[in-house]
Amino acid sequence: MTGTHGPFNAFLNLRQMPVAHAELGPLAGLRLAVKDIYDVAGYRTGCGNPGKFADAHAASQTAPAVQIILDAGARFVGKTQTDELAFSLMGQNAHFPFPVNPAAPERVTGGSSSGSAAAVAGKLADIATGSDTGGSIRAPASFCGLIGLRTTHGRISLDGAMKLAPSFDTFGWFADDIETYEAVGKLLLGRDPHQHGLNRPLSIGWLDALVSGTAEATEYTRMKALAASVIGEPAQVEYSFASFPDELYWCFRRLQAFEAWQEHGDWISSGE
Repeated sequence: MTGTHGPFNAFLNLRQMPVAHAELGPLAGLRLAVKDIYDVAGYRTGCGNPGKFADAHAASQTAPAVQIILDAGARFVGKTQTDELAFSLMGQNAHFPFPVNPAAPERVTGGSSSGSAAAVAGKLADIATGSDTGGSIRAPASFCGLIGLRTTHGRISLDGAMKLAPSFDTFGWFADDIETYEAVGKLLLGRDPHQHGLNRPLSIGWLDALVSGTAEATEYTRMKALAASVIGEPAQVEYSFASFPDELYWCFRRLQAFEAWQEHGDWISSGE
């Protein structure tokens, strides 16, 4: 692994090998970039660390969720940069040139799915896979002006993926148009088992109040009005939690760090 290549430092500089994909399907003609925590047959998975890459063997098969996208006709165009071990939200890995945010070049891409976000925002890929443990789809999607959501935990297979904190890890993807995003979602999520109409929107006042900045609050108000035009005006509720948001946040961070150490602590301690 010798660094990155191409515009925006989105892709890893790896020897390109053919990756089989279907010629026909709902994603035919679209380009797929894959975050370097997912196995792609014939490639080593580096997880954002040159030592991990050096120790890895080429994957014998592609991660199932990625394979679904390939089987639907998308064409693999490369593996993308990630924060080291996917454990950051900034998108800046000391081992590689930092990815560039095509939507705001003076700002970071966000992470850890940094290269994937840069690839889609820079029109180098139509779809790019990522992961979300503590925001690694949501943050770069927001920073780079893309569509990206955290999926329900356990809904999409993470076989063939590096684990960070398994209680929180989820599969995700980016697109810059809702039609492409939805097409991928239909393939990966399958039929929605939810049998009830989403017809009771709620608004939690103290959460709304956390939005900071005049421009941000204005845009949030516009977004809520747009949602209300589709699903109706939300009822105002004042749910309370057993702890303050800061306490809940640090509870998550400690659990995440504990699980990450369980997964990677021995390797880190080895100094390799």
